[in-house]
Amino acid sequence: MRYDRKFLIWALGYAVLGMCLGIYMAASHDHVQHVTHAHIMLVGFVVSLIYAVIHRLWLAASDTPRLARIQFFVHHTGAMTMFSGLLLLYGNIVPGEQIEPLLAGASLAVLLAMVMMFFMVLRPETDAVKLRSQADEQKVKEPAGNA
Repeated sequence: MRYDRKFLIWALGYAVLGMCLGIYMAASHDHVQHVTHAHIMLVGFVVSLIYAVIHRLWLAASDTPRLARIQFFVHHTGAMTMFSGLLLLYGNIVPGEQIEPLLAGASLAVLLAMVMMFFMVLRPETDAVKLRSQADEQKVKEPAGNA
C-alpha cells in the first residue's frame, strides 16, 4: 500500500476518533478534554491528511521508501503517544509532572516527522516525479475531445 493511502486511512481514523470525543464532550457537557480533541483533530487528522496529499502529488512511491516508512512510523507513534498522554493528563489520571516527559517526547517525535517530511519534499525531483509532472501537463494541454 502506498504512503498516500496509508496516511489517508490514518487521517480518517483520527477524524472519527476526534469527532467521537467531541460528541462525547458535547453530550456530557464536560469539555475538559478539549485540548486532547484539538490535538487529535489537528496533529492526527489534518497533518496526516496533508502528508497524504504531499505523498500523492509530490513524492513518487519509490523516492525515499526507507525514510517514508520511518517518517510514517515516527509521526503515528508520536501522535498516538501524545493523544494517550493528553487523555491521561486532562482526565486527572496521571499528574502533570509525571506525564510531561512523555508528552515532551511525543511532541518531539511529531516535530521530527515533520522535519523528515520537509527533507523529502526538498529533495531534488526524481525521474518518476518528473515523468508524472510531464504526463499531467500533457493531459491539461490536450483538448477534451481527444481524451
